[in-house]
Parts: sequence; C-alpha cells; structure tokens
Amino acid sequence: MLKAVLMMLVLGGLCGGLLGIASVKFHVEEDHRAEEILAMLPGYNCGGCGYPGCAGMAAAIADGSGNVMNCKPSKPEAKEKIKQYLAENPAA
Repeated sequence: MLKAVLMMLVLGGLCGGLLGIASVKFHVEEDHRAEEILAMLPGYNCGGCGYPGCAGMAAAIADGSGNVMNCKPSKPEAKEKIKQYLAENPAA
C-alpha cells in the first residue's frame, strides 16, 4: 500500500514538472490589440462588414486581414482612431 502511494506521488511530481516546463517552453503571447479595437467599434454586431459580429471584425483588423473601412455603422472619427491606434501599436 505504501509502495503504491509513493509511486503515485513520484508519478504526479514528474508529470507536474513536465507540465511546468512545457508551459514555459510553449508559452504564446496573446495579441491584446483585438480587445482594444473591439472597444473602439460600435458594438452593433450587425455583420455588415462580412464578419460574424464586431469581435470577428476586430480580430481581422488586428491580424491585418480586415479593413476598418468595412464597418458601416462606425463613425469616421472612430475609424480614424482605430487607424491611429494600429499605427502606434504595430503587430509584434
């Protein structure tokens, strides 16, 4: 019985250590620009831009595949603010 408990402790420690190393080795930085852009969009989720709501549009703008000009309900000032934000915060 004691042998089984010790074996499980060793095995648990080994797996925990490997997971800890893997989390450091395979860490991926998130692009927080999509969240910032989403806050600048009107939030109507109309789909007029061709994306499934404002979150999809914000993600596309952040990764460079979308164009802020496709957001029809967004005011020109908001579009310029997003363009300025992207110019000041380029992709990493």
